[in-house]
Amino acid sequence: MFQEFKLNHLEDFPKELEALLNRQREKIKTITDSDAVDYSDVLKPLQDLDEELSLFFTPLSHLNSVMNSEETQKAYEASLPLLSKFSSEMAQNVALFNKIKEVKAESKEAKKVVENDVRDFVLSGVNLPEKEKKRMEEISLRLSELSNQFSQNLLDATNAYELIIEDEKDVEGMPQTDIDAAKEEVDGKTVYKFTLQIPSYLAYMTYGPNREYRQELSKAYNTRAPQNAAVIDEILSLKQEKAALLGYENYAHYALETRDAAKQEDVIKFLDELADAALPQAKKELEELREYAKRTDGIEDLAGHDVAYYGEKLKKEKFDFDDTMTKPYFEQSKVLEGMLTIVSELFDVTFNPTEVPVWHSCVKAYDIYEGDKLSGRIYFDLEARKEKRGGAWMNDWETHYTDSHGKVHLPSAFVVCNFAPTTGKTPSLLRHDDVVTLFHEMGHAIHHLFGKCSERSVSGINGVAWDVIEFPSQFLENFAYEAAILKRFGFHYETGEPIPEVLVKKIKETKNFQAALGILRQVEFSLFDFKLHQKLYQGEEVQALLDSIREKTSLIKPPSYNKFQHGFSHIFGGGYAAGYYSYKWAEVLSADAFFECIDEEEGFDKEKAKGYKVYILSNGGAKEMSELYQEWLGRKPDVKSLTRLYQIA
Repeated sequence: MFQEFKLNHLEDFPKELEALLNRQREKIKTITDSDAVDYSDVLKPLQDLDEELSLFFTPLSHLNSVMNSEETQKAYEASLPLLSKFSSEMAQNVALFNKIKEVKAESKEAKKVVENDVRDFVLSGVNLPEKEKKRMEEISLRLSELSNQFSQNLLDATNAYELIIEDEKDVEGMPQTDIDAAKEEVDGKTVYKFTLQIPSYLAYMTYGPNREYRQELSKAYNTRAPQNAAVIDEILSLKQEKAALLGYENYAHYALETRDAAKQEDVIKFLDELADAALPQAKKELEELREYAKRTDGIEDLAGHDVAYYGEKLKKEKFDFDDTMTKPYFEQSKVLEGMLTIVSELFDVTFNPTEVPVWHSCVKAYDIYEGDKLSGRIYFDLEARKEKRGGAWMNDWETHYTDSHGKVHLPSAFVVCNFAPTTGKTPSLLRHDDVVTLFHEMGHAIHHLFGKCSERSVSGINGVAWDVIEFPSQFLENFAYEAAILKRFGFHYETGEPIPEVLVKKIKETKNFQAALGILRQVEFSLFDFKLHQKLYQGEEVQALLDSIREKTSLIKPPSYNKFQHGFSHIFGGGYAAGYYSYKWAEVLSADAFFECIDEEEGFDKEKAKGYKVYILSNGGAKEMSELYQEWLGRKPDVKSLTRLYQIA
């Protein structure tokens, strides 16, 4: 029913992958050479091949991210050229392209598959002369290698750094759980070790009392992987060349062909207007923070490495609240169970724990049922460890669709986070931000797992425009601030006491604390990414562009050593190039949908939730998101919902 997660003999993986790709080449040639023009004889079997390849390769790419080792790196790096070559061959296969153009599709889903395939062939250079096609193939291969190199450099640099603190007063006042996580015995002496892995890094940046150590950590974090400067230059150069080969003025123009946003100007205008809306409030927020730091510690020159620390202290003074007050109530296992219960009630599904092969002892797997019917499987890998790359993400594996033999395949997905690990003294306890992150990734997961399309290419998250893919994740995360939701799983990990009403209220009250500064930061990343792909920037020009954007968005000037771009894995190690703006673009949809579905008593309007599942989640990429939204609510989303969500005038 489901694929079993296992990877044996990593050293043989590239050889097995090559054999699989060769078998697929033969099958594709057979389909292409045939007289068949019916959808069921052409695109159905082609989608079967896509699923077969995904089932085979995803476990390795996943393992390379969550259990990184020399063996996984070697197998992964040896596999990339094989995949890239195969992908380029298929994308520029003129005979296959001509065959698909002739296909007769009956259903709307099938027509959408044909339309997308034809578009993607053109964007891959199928109409180019042979010489340019060859160059496109070389570019694709090199870009996949560089993306992996960028991520590996960053992971290695993250793991290479340690800050050892010997004096107990330099961890004084920090949450006990963070102190316990950092505490180590070295030569009979107690020391405190902080790293650049996110739970450890954020713990000291938010609560660490020694300003010099915060600066040291911040500098280490923002100077990671300097060798990525050369990687960035080559990536940008190749992406510009790729766009030019296809007749586009720049990579941003090329990228928008598969996005919801119509024009480059629309993206820049949206981001500029959002920055303008946030700027006045952001200046007030920063001034308040400066005054607080000066009043409490005599700080005259508030720096970037002070913001999280004094922000947390100011929040405590202003609202009599900080993360340490809620953290004991958010035990990871209870939060997970609570979230699954909520999703079960909202969408009429059940999550049953299942014993299946997994890649690490902390991974939990669940089978999903709709009534008595098995409908999907989900894996959760939530704790930070050295072998896992930073951040949080959802990775789809199997997809819901009907294959060429009429068999219905069920979907599966992985949710990966980097929460504070369980220690000998305490279980894994989550900050409220972590709770929000878990809901966010679950939103992505159910978008894929609740897909009901018959065609693989548009089922689940497949075929969904990149700049609206964040809609379901942001939509679900908004409910992680609602009292009715938090009370479901907020219980003290030691006493079992429910989270006090006053704390639940404070989570909601502080939701938009320094929200405008946060928006400016996201706009900065988005503008930098998008403009970076509007013409070719090289060397120092990359930093100069970032500095020019920061003139408006960064109210505290970062130090000259800050090389944020060397760690910007979303766009250089992931798929967000010229697309980071999509977080805010999609948030218009998610904010508008949130206000439509909110219910103070239950946390969620169940009738609206049912419609959301039927219209938005189950249809995947079968239609444009704007069309699905119109079908669901009978109107377009209101852009003002975004500023309303952040309570910005």
